[in-house]
Amino acid sequence: MKNVIFLCGLIMLPASALHAAEENYKIDSEHTYPYFAISHLGFSTMQGRFNKTTGSITLDQKSKTGRVDINIDAASIDTGHKKRDEHLRGPDFLNVIEFPEITYKSNKITINADDSAVAEGTLTIMGSSQPVTLQVSHIHCGVHPFDPSKKKFVCGFDATATIKRSDFGVTYGTPNIGDKMELTFAVEAVRQ
Repeated sequence: MKNVIFLCGLIMLPASALHAAEENYKIDSEHTYPYFAISHLGFSTMQGRFNKTTGSITLDQKSKTGRVDINIDAASIDTGHKKRDEHLRGPDFLNVIEFPEITYKSNKITINADDSAVAEGTLTIMGSSQPVTLQVSHIHCGVHPFDPSKKKFVCGFDATATIKRSDFGVTYGTPNIGDKMELTFAVEAVRQ
C-alpha cells in the first residue's frame, strides 16, 4: 500500500520537481574576475582583469553536466595603468563604444568524477565569435561560511584557456605585443 501511495505522489509531482537535480546560479559580480596575461614586448608579462561581470550558470551534479552564460563589461578593463587602459578601450584593441560586451556562452559542460570540468563554448570579442574550450580545475560548492542564516549556497571555480587575440580581430602591436593570451575566469555564483 505504501508503494502505491508513493507512486501516486510521484505522478502528482510537477515535471520540474522530477528534474530537481538541475540548479541555477547567478554570478556574484563582487567575487568574479575574468583576467588575462599577455607578453609585453617580450620583456615581461602584462596582466589585467575586468571589474564588471554578470551571468548565470546551470549545474546538474547528478548528470555531471551544465551550462554557463558570462557577460563582461569590456570598458571595465583594468591593468593598473590609466593611460594604457584608455588605449585598450579604444579602437586599436577592444573598441568598447561599438562592442561594449565580451561574452562566453557554453551549452556543454562536462563535470568529471574529481570535480574538474570542461566547458565547450563560444567566446565573443569585438563582435567576432570563436569556439573556446575552458579547462576547469575544480568546482567547489557549499554553504557560504560567512552567511549567518547558513542558507546561501555558492559554487566557485577557476576556468582557463589560451587564445590568440588575432582570431578575434585584435591585431594591434603584434608581434611585439603578444598574440597568445592566457585567460582565466575566476567565478563565484550563488544558487537561486
